[in-house]
Amino acid sequence: MNELCADIGYKSINHYGEQLCGDHVDIVKQDDGSCVVVLADGLGSGVKASILSTLTSKIISTMIAENLPIEDCVSTIAATLPVDSKRGVAYSTFTIIHLKKNGSAELIQFDNPHVILIRNGDSTEYPKTELNIDGKKIYRSDIVLKENDVFIAMSDGCPHAGIGTAYNFGWRREDIAQYMEGLVSVGYTAKTLSTMLINECYTLYGEKPGDDATSCVIKIRKREPMNILFGPPANRDDCDRMMSLFFSKEGKHIICGGTTSSIAAKWLKKPLKTNLSFERSDIPPTAEIEGIDLVTEGVITLNRVIEYAKDHIAENKLYEEWEYYNNGAALISRMLFEEATDINFYVGKAINPAHQHMDLPINYSIKMKIVQELTECLKKMGKSIKVSYF
Repeated sequence: MNELCADIGYKSINHYGEQLCGDHVDIVKQDDGSCVVVLADGLGSGVKASILSTLTSKIISTMIAENLPIEDCVSTIAATLPVDSKRGVAYSTFTIIHLKKNGSAELIQFDNPHVILIRNGDSTEYPKTELNIDGKKIYRSDIVLKENDVFIAMSDGCPHAGIGTAYNFGWRREDIAQYMEGLVSVGYTAKTLSTMLINECYTLYGEKPGDDATSCVIKIRKREPMNILFGPPANRDDCDRMMSLFFSKEGKHIICGGTTSSIAAKWLKKPLKTNLSFERSDIPPTAEIEGIDLVTEGVITLNRVIEYAKDHIAENKLYEEWEYYNNGAALISRMLFEEATDINFYVGKAINPAHQHMDLPINYSIKMKIVQELTECLKKMGKSIKVSYF
């Protein structure tokens, strides 16, 4: 992939009345930088479907990551899956997207709706080769990746949405492609795109899904470095080294914390201008330093970013809070979640005397915990993270 990387996000809804989802997505990253993404849809819904899809996705992703042929994968699945007692078959459909280090993608599809490829803003057809493996009709495709390509994989719960209500024959694949074209052009993250698609399915089902529905979106994009400075160094003599390293890095620069921003302004010999307007009363206002992309308060703002990050990884219910507003937490969230691919943290270990009062909940250990939680969330989003302490 080299200069290109993949932003991967997925979202599911359960069949109405079921505790477990019958679809499952598994992602395996290989040592050489390649990545295997599998979306499996188990027969029926509920516990049995969940077991079928989980086993299928785990087996396939592991075997493909070990570069075993698809024929072996299919045979292994057939021999491994438990048989449904009512139907007498062990059945799970699957979609495999193997993103290779050489800048290509291998698609292997069995009985799921065919993957939608949006290229240059439009839904694009791609060649498919039909294979017959153990009596199963499987389609294989090899695609050379281009920047801004978007792959949309889904279970059949998506095109089934709206049958007999909004649409006579469901939400057809071509209709879904047209719907997603408009969203892709806005520049949303893969997770947000998958969330929007599934939310629309949920609405078309009348908020009572008649099937499990899952969408997995992969965006191919250029690497975008981002740099965050948080807290002054423990040793004042390290200020120049910390600032020099931070500002020498390629990419955008974010500074969090009042003391930290004052040190940076002094080092740059630029004025620090504080904004006095509050977009939200619970999030401190931002500031400005010429040449810096974003300056915010520290602990309170980053705690809110962590809240957004945890939600983004899980249900993604709060995305409108950070997607459309311009407070410090929302701005940082957009930059980290949507723009950045490689994030460098420069963390000062100085103890702020003002935070050591017994009545204040902020101390050194909490600041370190903020960095740890945020970096863990970002890694789960697929970001490359490096943390330097001073």
